[in-house]
Amino acid sequence: MRSIKQPGTPLAERIQWVEARGRAFSFTLQPGLSLLEAVRRGFAAEGFAGGVLSFARGALGPFAYVMPALSKTGENAAFYSDTYRPAGTTRTKPGSMTLGMRDGAPFFHCHGLWTEADGKAGGGHMMPDETIVAEPFEVEAFGLDGAMFTAEPDPETNFKLFGPVAAARTGARTTSRAFALRLRPNQDFAGSLEEFCRAHGIARARVRGGVGSTIGARFAHGGVTEPFATELAITAGAIAPGPAGALEAALDVALIDYTGGIAEGRLIRGDNPVLMTMELVLEVLD
Repeated sequence: MRSIKQPGTPLAERIQWVEARGRAFSFTLQPGLSLLEAVRRGFAAEGFAGGVLSFARGALGPFAYVMPALSKTGENAAFYSDTYRPAGTTRTKPGSMTLGMRDGAPFFHCHGLWTEADGKAGGGHMMPDETIVAEPFEVEAFGLDGAMFTAEPDPETNFKLFGPVAAARTGARTTSRAFALRLRPNQDFAGSLEEFCRAHGIARARVRGGVGSTIGARFAHGGVTEPFATELAITAGAIAPGPAGALEAALDVALIDYTGGIAEGRLIRGDNPVLMTMELVLEVLD
């Protein structure tokens, strides 16, 4: 399987996880607010401090983002581009977000695809404080009670990355058992989720949210993304028994690579290793 050497020593535990409770809900982002504040308010109104969400068609402006890029210093296996600030209103396509905490304040990690005002197709990593909601649009969220994604230094990748940590219960209304996960580098995306579910007695689960990167990508429709550094959003995902009875992960994604190549589709199981990180929530269905 493809792998990329990271600057630090790999930790023995390859999946960081916390069991929690959660609930799915939808809400409308309010225009004129930063994307971070609009999302924070939506979660807070339901009693949650953090969780994950997905979106499709929305409108942002002003808007700021970065793309994946090669590392200029060698201190990381890959890095970010300079910040882009396209003029006018940017129309989003599929995207996913993790809402958590960084340096004691709300923060998010968000990847998606979009079309800029001049018609240019784009994608990447949205900047929380510089991105403003231009028009109301609805998002699908999953709030967590008992876990929080918190940004902490990661010695393996030499980045400050979101990972789940246990958090005090807030008493928010929940409906489902859930696991907040972070997959570490150089392990197959689908295979890791399948093994996690087997180890925890999970027969069926739905993927909620999903933000991270893979080492290129191999798709079930035959498409291949060769450039190794991507920014990826899960657009749909589930783990359930396959035709032979064994657990199989079906993972639909949208991504952009560091050359600007855009791809969407279902990932092949067994041939899509994580590059830096993959954050997501598994909602247990059984």
